[in-house]
Amino acid sequence: MALQPHQSNLPPTIEWRDDTLYLLDQTRLPLETVVEATDSVEAVWRAIHELRVRGAPAIGVAAAYGLCVAMRPERQASRDAFFARLEQHAAYLDSARPTAVNLHWALERMLAHARGASARTGAELYDALVEEARRIHREDVELCAKIGEHGRALIEAGGGVLTHCNAGALATTGIGTATAPLYCAHREGVPFRVYADETRPLLQGARLTAYELQQGGLDVTLITDSMAPALMAQGLIDLVIVGTDRVAANGDVANKIGTLGVAIAAKHFGIPFYVACPSSTLDLRTARGADIVIEERGADEVAQLAGRRTAPEGMKVRNPAFDVTPHALVTGIVTELGIVRAPFEANLAALFAKGAAA
Repeated sequence: MALQPHQSNLPPTIEWRDDTLYLLDQTRLPLETVVEATDSVEAVWRAIHELRVRGAPAIGVAAAYGLCVAMRPERQASRDAFFARLEQHAAYLDSARPTAVNLHWALERMLAHARGASARTGAELYDALVEEARRIHREDVELCAKIGEHGRALIEAGGGVLTHCNAGALATTGIGTATAPLYCAHREGVPFRVYADETRPLLQGARLTAYELQQGGLDVTLITDSMAPALMAQGLIDLVIVGTDRVAANGDVANKIGTLGVAIAAKHFGIPFYVACPSSTLDLRTARGADIVIEERGADEVAQLAGRRTAPEGMKVRNPAFDVTPHALVTGIVTELGIVRAPFEANLAALFAKGAAA
């Protein structure tokens, strides 16, 4: 099952074929294009944890299929034994990365679907899981397209758009979240410029966003992270649009480290700052950004670059993968159901009610 509708010369981020999960190894882009078959739940966990598959929506889809990979050997088990193993494997996959809410959301949805299935045997339950994972996959493609439709009006002819990290086609199984409006505007022939900051320490902006936008034929310029405020001061940036791994009930946004600095600079220069995400990334159970668990990653990601050490031996290092942007700095949140603006707490709750009624 390969549904990704973006540039045909980009392989699918995730593919389910012949009861096997195939993942594009994003740590090797853009120099190598490597698609790996994952044959165990441990392999799926490592792929998520090591960022071979990354981006909140893509992590959710990968986790859903990861449960299918985990339960494939259990098809001969009784219903009770199947559920016992299913819950163990779901908890294990859920531990791969703590900040991206889509990981937990997808696993909970898979568990709920299995519990509600009329299937009696392990084989029937496995088939039900695969069916639900495929549904999550299809929905992700559709949600990205709808985000693009709602956000398209934000892209003005002749304007400059800044994006941070990668919330593109490579972070989803569709046309991305933050990039969805860009792709939609580009397809309509709207002339505009995109600035992709490199996004230290793992360079997702340089390796992934700049790469995929270039492959898509967009006018994209790569900049260092520290250049963004200077370009704003020069009047080259008219809009900032980023993705997110979790949005709290009050509209606070957890996204790749460095997002907060971009938002502060945008506020200073009066530039609209938008966040794009599917409603599955909204976490109304988390009241505010201060309550979001921020993943802390290894020191080598900061102390080394392309495998070569750039800092003195023994240097102390901090490496939070995400920061939290307060809702006061956010102009709006672009979802598949529309654009949400302040007051975020009330309007996000209303958005959820709208989605539930749809």
